Amino acid sequence: MASPSFTTRPEIEGTYGVVTSTHWIASAVGMAMLERGGNAFDAAVAAGFTLQVVEPHLNGPLGDVPILLWSEREARPRVLCGQGPAPEAASIETFRGLGLSAVPGTGMLAAVVPGSFDAWMTLLRDYGSLGLADVLEPAIGYAENGHPLLAAASEEISATAPLFREAWPTSAETWLRDGEAPAPGALFTNKALAATYKRIVEEATAASADREAQIERARDQWYRGFVAEAVDAFCRTNEALDSSGRAHGGLLRAEDMAAWRAGYEAPTHAEFRGLTVLKTGPWGQGPVLLQQLTLLDCLDLDRLVRDEETFIHTVIETAKLAFADRDTYYGDPAFADVPLDRLLSADYAAERALMIGAHAANTFRPGRIPGFEAQVALAAERWEAACETGEARETGEAPAGAGEPTMAHLAATGTEREPDRAAAGDTCHLDVIDRWGNMVSATPSGGWLQSAPVVPPLGMALGTRAQMFWLDERAPAALAPRKRPRTTLTPTLILRGGRPALACGSPGGDQQDQWQVPLLLRHLVGGLGLQAAIDAPLFHSTHFQSSFFPRRAEPGRLTIESSAGEAVIGGLRARGHICDVAPPWSLGRLCAAARSGDGILSAAATPRSMQAYAVGR
Repeated sequence: MASPSFTTRPEIEGTYGVVTSTHWIASAVGMAMLERGGNAFDAAVAAGFTLQVVEPHLNGPLGDVPILLWSEREARPRVLCGQGPAPEAASIETFRGLGLSAVPGTGMLAAVVPGSFDAWMTLLRDYGSLGLADVLEPAIGYAENGHPLLAAASEEISATAPLFREAWPTSAETWLRDGEAPAPGALFTNKALAATYKRIVEEATAASADREAQIERARDQWYRGFVAEAVDAFCRTNEALDSSGRAHGGLLRAEDMAAWRAGYEAPTHAEFRGLTVLKTGPWGQGPVLLQQLTLLDCLDLDRLVRDEETFIHTVIETAKLAFADRDTYYGDPAFADVPLDRLLSADYAAERALMIGAHAANTFRPGRIPGFEAQVALAAERWEAACETGEARETGEAPAGAGEPTMAHLAATGTEREPDRAAAGDTCHLDVIDRWGNMVSATPSGGWLQSAPVVPPLGMALGTRAQMFWLDERAPAALAPRKRPRTTLTPTLILRGGRPALACGSPGGDQQDQWQVPLLLRHLVGGLGLQAAIDAPLFHSTHFQSSFFPRRAEPGRLTIESSAGEAVIGGLRARGHICDVAPPWSLGRLCAAARSGDGILSAAATPRSMQAYAVGR
């Protein structure tokens, strides 16, 4: 698979530094930090805060972020977990007492401790070189003075405006202008958010001239000071309509925020063709990518990448197996016994690879691990129930504001169609490499403008990540106080010979790893350049159960861009796949950055959604 002579954009190359993200402004901000003399960590923090402003429908300040990093100083990779846990009051009994059988997908009940702020501050303190005011300056400027509102953000505000006007007045005040959604491209400000960050900077710099002391002061303001106090007061004294059809207050308290801090972990890893692929632990879905690559490594990959139909079929079939294991075994390992060593072992992969045939297998097939029989039965029971409710999803029917917006524009119809109001992702992504060899891959998400009401006077919405918990004590991802939800956020870092070689990721909920796998195979095995691999037709399965409310599954369904070609799509249908044909350039928002052995840096970003951009020199 040679790299084509034409790509939608040039693959950025240089030696000084590269930044790629899901919004061109954030990429430019990250590069500005590098030009100022900052490192990859400074650039990532500044870009991350900017994404909260310019992609408010895809992430927010009260959301979450997993970060994979390589520090050249320490010569080691680390995971920085910015995924906050459930509040102390959030128990299965609490939700059952409210008459709920599932955590609502929107509203105040689904809020967990917001993790992104502490993760970014921790990264800045431990690895950055610039000051608090330096990295927050761009986000404050765009929030206070305005930025051109993305068309997708305008459409999301317009679609949610009736809910804002009727039930979420604080959101109406923040996101509407004279009661209406701002037009695409309009100069949009969030002065309340700007004031929040300005206050944090002013109070931190007034308290101390020391860089680290300022960062610590900012963390205290967020988790023990005025931000936590505002969140606590709002959750205690307000109720908001959510996707259950009823109004509920929030369970998140200042004490929950004060008790939590972002923390470092060793990455989960797997070897693939002489490379070490790094992901988060099973509190995220990242290990499914490792499972897929381990499975695929048992097959004749060099042949597969030369035959597009067989390639897509095989990748989809490995996804079904890996995601069945995710839904059976994954959860916060601090609370659940997750047999990750077995799931990532070569023997297990070889056994599972034998299950992949020439035709689509449209049943639920998790691996059988001794001692976990009850979890297998429970997961199968849930999948069957999710399939029975699939008809509502096929007609696009769901409670207003329910779940996450990732694939709303691709409701299954079996024919080509134009995207609806949602962008291909409810999340953001960024990758940065600097001239010293430091590398960051991060996937910020949560706290979307459509997720929950805005907390006054902060100018930011609560997150809803608790919707990913199960209200069933038997499940490894069951709700429990101070437990992390099993999130879908999944950045990737790859080492070659123990050195950082590649960072990548994508928004897209359950599709994040599904879109990264073909990118990696086309680049690492097929020999395509990063941009060419990103430009190639994308596809994914909705066979397994969605991680988001209302948790439906669509057995055998495969969504594929029409640019794959009629012959390939026809061949997949002949193999038993139920193919939903999406328009070209409609799936995924992949970003990637790489460093060669001789120090040449490269970066690429998808043309899909006309937002992502790579910069560098």
